[in-house]
Amino acid sequence: MTTVQAERDLKTLAEQAGRDLEEASALEILEWATKTFGPRFCVTSSMEDAVVAHLASRVLPGVDVVFLDTGYHFEETIGTRDAVDAVMDVNVITLTPRRTVAEQDAEYGPKLHDRDPDLCCALRKVKPLEEGLTAYDAWATGLRRDESPTRANTPVVGWDEKRRKVKVSPIARWTQDDVDAYVAEHGVLTNPLLTDGYASVGCAPCTRRVLEGEDARAGRWAGRGKTECGLHG
Repeated sequence: MTTVQAERDLKTLAEQAGRDLEEASALEILEWATKTFGPRFCVTSSMEDAVVAHLASRVLPGVDVVFLDTGYHFEETIGTRDAVDAVMDVNVITLTPRRTVAEQDAEYGPKLHDRDPDLCCALRKVKPLEEGLTAYDAWATGLRRDESPTRANTPVVGWDEKRRKVKVSPIARWTQDDVDAYVAEHGVLTNPLLTDGYASVGCAPCTRRVLEGEDARAGRWAGRGKTECGLHG
C-alpha cells in the first residue's frame, strides 16, 4: 500500500469514527483508539491537568504521554509533568526544540515571543511536535468545545490534515464542570496555577490570569489577535 493510500484510509477511518463515536464516552473513544492503533497511539499533554493522560492510562497502562518543554514553562508546569511521571501509569516523553532559548535569542534576538509570537510557537512547539509524532499514527488531545469559539467544532475523532494523522479529542464534549468532577472523583493531578487565576496554562511570557467573564483562552497572548499556538489551528 502506498503512503498516499494509507493516509486516505486513515482519513476515512478518522472521519467515520468521528461520526460513530460522537455520543460515546471519553473512555469508549480512547478504547477505540488504543485498540485501533496500539503503540502507535499517544497522548499529548500541556500539563495543565492530567485528565486525558489518566483516562488513557485506564485503557492502555503505560501509554506514551508526550510533553513539549518549550523552555518557557512555569515551574509549576514542569513540576506537574514530573509528578505525573512519578505517580501515574504512563510513559512521559519530553520533547524539546532544536534550539535552546539562548540559541534562539542569539539567532533571532531576545524575546521573540513578544515580537513574533507565531514564529516563536512554530520553533518551540509546532516543529518539535511534528518531529515527535513521527512514531505515531494517532494522538490524543485535551481539547474541549467549551474552551473558546475556535474550538467549538472540535470532533471527538478527526483527521489532522497538517500532520496527516488521526487526532482524538476524547473530552471534546465535556464542560469545565465535567473536568472538575473527574479530577475530584479520581484525584487527578492538576497544575497549581489553575487555582491561582489561570484558566489556561501555556508559556510564562505569553500567559496571564483571566478576568471574570473571560473565556478560558483569554489569558493566552492577551492583547493580540492570536488565540492558538498552531498545534490545533
